[in-house]
Amino acid sequence: MEHIQQNFDVNYSYRVYFTTDLFTSPNNCLSAFLASRADQHFRKKLLVILDGGVSAKHPHLSGQISDYLGRIEGFQLAREIITVTGGEGIKNDLPLLFELVDAIDKYGIDRHSYVIGIGGGSLLDLVGFAAAISHRGVKHIRIPTTVLSQNDSGVGVKNGVNYKGKKNFLGAFAPPAAVFNDTSFLATLDSRDWRSGMVEAVKVALIRDASFFNWIEEKAISLTDGDMPAMQELIYRCAELHMQHIGQGGDPFESGSSRPLDFGHWSAHKLEQLTNFTLRHGEAVSIGIALDSVYSFLLGWLSETDMKRIVTVLKNMQLPIWHSLLERAESEHSPVAAGLEEFREHLGGRLTVSLLRAIGKGEEIHDIDYDLLYEAADICKKLQ
Repeated sequence: MEHIQQNFDVNYSYRVYFTTDLFTSPNNCLSAFLASRADQHFRKKLLVILDGGVSAKHPHLSGQISDYLGRIEGFQLAREIITVTGGEGIKNDLPLLFELVDAIDKYGIDRHSYVIGIGGGSLLDLVGFAAAISHRGVKHIRIPTTVLSQNDSGVGVKNGVNYKGKKNFLGAFAPPAAVFNDTSFLATLDSRDWRSGMVEAVKVALIRDASFFNWIEEKAISLTDGDMPAMQELIYRCAELHMQHIGQGGDPFESGSSRPLDFGHWSAHKLEQLTNFTLRHGEAVSIGIALDSVYSFLLGWLSETDMKRIVTVLKNMQLPIWHSLLERAESEHSPVAAGLEEFREHLGGRLTVSLLRAIGKGEEIHDIDYDLLYEAADICKKLQ
């Protein structure tokens, strides 16, 4: 039998920059990045898509963006800065997705040009997906404005939208051209978004770095009270660990079923959907981390002392560790437990759930003992 074999590698490289007051004239972080990618033979184009919540809290931002980007040689800024409502709801709005695709077409954003998303993780997911499906892949730049997007979702390679009630059912792996984390956006976050964004740092510390968890444990209350220098360090260390995993894990586009960075997420994804996204992603992940930590304890993997340390950190961050949707309804599985099959489908292949062998050491399992799961949920309820 004859055949032709094709093999090739594609190299991806991008940086995450940490700065403040990105769009002020003394700050050349973004302008220098774009200038280094200018072409003397033609002008590249820029299209900005801005989170309306961010715009409301920074009323002069649109003008600053226009002034800043309009001065960069070799680039032409689209005459419109598109402002859309942020939050998880926009990932359920397919017409909005195609409005952004239409804008990419309208303003002639080709594969040499850039779409710039400024906002929380949901907006960045939507903008990244719109860019990924336009012209088979338009470059996009991410400017995350929340704790959660600066330390986790905004620095990774994934994007997507929800479909048929399933989180991120439609999406693509499309690394950004660059990420710019601007501390000034964090100063205007409401306390709920500030707190819930920290949980991804707890997650990555638990599965990869015990010393980082010890630091978070020590700083949990001051972080929750608004300690900005501590928050900057938390975001940097969390983003660093996430990027190390993506780059060194050998499977950046998740072709297998192993996703240790989804520790605490199998139940979180279902909780978000079942609550119609009234639970923030970080709040749902906090519940998921508590549940899976207690389950790890019941397996005999995690000591009771360490399990309670984890729960205490989450409570010190004023985050939930239990929800009534975890409870079994008579002989039926709980609504959340029913989401295990959806999680398996989302991963592809066999069910793979990350648990804890110890603080700082994650390990994967492929089966769930439902009796132990409900016992873990009962313990979370009591500890709550």
